[in-house]
Amino acid sequence: MAEQSGDRKPLLSKKIDKFFTGLADAWNFVRRFFQEVFIPPYEFKEVIHQCYRIGVESLPLISLTGFIVGIVFTNQSRPSLTEFGAASWLPSLISIAVVRAMGPLVTALIAAGKVGSSIGAEIGSMKVTEQIDAMEVSATNPFKFLVVSRVLATTLMIPLLVMYTDFVALMGSFLSVNANEMVSLTTFFVQVFEAITFLDIISSVLKSILFGFTIGIVGCYKGYNSSKGTEGVGRAANAAVVMAMFLIFIEELLVLQLVNAIRGM
Repeated sequence: MAEQSGDRKPLLSKKIDKFFTGLADAWNFVRRFFQEVFIPPYEFKEVIHQCYRIGVESLPLISLTGFIVGIVFTNQSRPSLTEFGAASWLPSLISIAVVRAMGPLVTALIAAGKVGSSIGAEIGSMKVTEQIDAMEVSATNPFKFLVVSRVLATTLMIPLLVMYTDFVALMGSFLSVNANEMVSLTTFFVQVFEAITFLDIISSVLKSILFGFTIGIVGCYKGYNSSKGTEGVGRAANAAVVMAMFLIFIEELLVLQLVNAIRGM
């Protein structure tokens, strides 16, 4: 009698086999996204709706976080620069830190927690309640409507949120610098734009696009493949946040190495 598939002996071990199976499923999910995104019909209304939910509804949280980050980093950096008599370099230091790393990273982590968990829970609940199966029966492509629209929305909106966060953080930094060093707004932003380069801006935008795609695709993948039951919805939302944050740090490290190599050429 032939062995049942569930009783099949693992190739390496159950955990290792499950890991590589998960990688293959994730790769097929990403490959299917790039296939579906270029094939009509296009869900423009749903993309715009998701852009509003991801972008506009995230503004209060992003504004508060960016403003606090700008003030806190300025206040933390001031004593060290003052000790070396370089307090006048504070706007330049803040601009480099915010544009190169802090703006994209803080925005992506906040979005991973807010947007990634929301996408994972929403699609996971639709999976559990068999709404996705109902969409397939009604001749609607659930992958295009649910996954493609959300991934496109996060990929488009995260860079815009990053630029907004950079501006808010710099305004928070200006208030701190103005209160202590009496620097005018014009002088502050002249020093800010003198410190950053075109490569800094391009790398920040490219990182933001990569972070946005990661948040969207991870949230959709975890929700789309969630297990049955309400417990599976919670696991999908939690796994979407954890995995997205982990990948964001990995991508930040890789992009940093690449940009430093380009800057050193």
